[in-house]
Amino acid sequence: MDAADLDYRARTRSGCIPPELVSRLFEQGHADVVELQAGRGEWFCALAWARVLGEQGREADALEVLAPYVATGWWTAVVATSELLEGWGRIDEAIEISRTRMEAGHPLALEAYTRLLARHGRAEGAFDLLVPHVDDWALATALVDVASVVGRDEEAAALLAGRVRAGHCCDGPWCCRGLDTDTVLGLLATIRERQSRIDEAITLLRRRQIISVNSRDQLAGLLARHNRIEELRAYAARDGHEEAVQQLAELLEEGGDVEGAIAVYGQVSGPAARDPNLAYELAQLLVRHGRGGEAIAVMRAQADAHPGDDWILHALSELCLDQGRPADGLAHLDALAARRGGEDGWELFWMRLPLIAACSGAAAAVERARAHPEGNTWYAAEHIAHLLAGAGRIEEAVTVLQQHDRSNDHDLAGYLVDLGHIEEALAILVHRSPPPPLVPTTHLWSDEPPF
Repeated sequence: MDAADLDYRARTRSGCIPPELVSRLFEQGHADVVELQAGRGEWFCALAWARVLGEQGREADALEVLAPYVATGWWTAVVATSELLEGWGRIDEAIEISRTRMEAGHPLALEAYTRLLARHGRAEGAFDLLVPHVDDWALATALVDVASVVGRDEEAAALLAGRVRAGHCCDGPWCCRGLDTDTVLGLLATIRERQSRIDEAITLLRRRQIISVNSRDQLAGLLARHNRIEELRAYAARDGHEEAVQQLAELLEEGGDVEGAIAVYGQVSGPAARDPNLAYELAQLLVRHGRGGEAIAVMRAQADAHPGDDWILHALSELCLDQGRPADGLAHLDALAARRGGEDGWELFWMRLPLIAACSGAAAAVERARAHPEGNTWYAAEHIAHLLAGAGRIEEAVTVLQQHDRSNDHDLAGYLVDLGHIEEALAILVHRSPPPPLVPTTHLWSDEPPF
């Protein structure tokens, strides 16, 4: 085995047995196949089998299964083994395996190692190890987390405060070597909130230029956690950030004020009318409180405002299906197709299939799918096979997918496993070919594909 090859196959789910198929093998009573493939370089089989052995108290056997993968130096295998050891209470061994990789210079090992130390009464040493690396944003975040365990918040805050660059605006992700001023302010705010210095935390967060990171608005979350409803309401109204509106609505809903939560979204002219994401959250809120008809109306209005937007139409179609109103979903899709001058392309057409099946049965949906101009493509085959399998016609689903060479390997293998054709399923999945070579580049990042 080779670390680069293992990593490529695990990341791309190609040339290997993916985790969902491993689960399927277990469900169909083929644990022996998982065990066999675990010894043949199939990582997801090895991990699942090691977990099963651990649950049976056969810890030594579990470690033996993972040992060849760990021996390659592949970080994913090291982490998995460390987590198993930790879960079994074998803390010193978990720490040792992480320490070994850290000393070997693996870029992710220091964070994992120090967090592991902090979880098991060795936070002082972990903090000291992290201090020299505070300019790395991931390690700075770990430092702040470890500081809370060891009681060194002020020391961490002083280290971070010295890295705030007043008036500086980063022009790229590596401008400040990964620890930009916005990140520093957010980490400082985390420390101040932990110290119950809420006003200071709020002031720090209001200084940030980038408000939301990975759909997480730290200020909105802080205001919600401390039940500062009016400040959160003002923040949501003034800036209209999705996260702030959603946090306010969730806070009101949790407090029993459902009508207040709905009002935050504003069904007619409020944020939900302008933002499809917030409209979706409003629809989910309405569904949770038995108001499915209103939820459908909310998403229908979005579909009318953004004709042809596939995710909105998909959300509307699923909502109609879940609420037992598939005919309403079909009517909207039919009206849209008529406005566009005829039949939709497959990317919009396939949304009809579950609705047709709910109204007229799977056979009618399959017939409509096959009659579509793109009904013989590999991407249509996936949906047709799903309909057939859902109706218990698994052999026919296999036949449909077999017409398209390697285009739907995982789906085809899954149905073959359901039929008990294990060797055939494995032959489709486990094809050995070397990963493509890394393409040298002088660019650390790009905002144009390929990223």
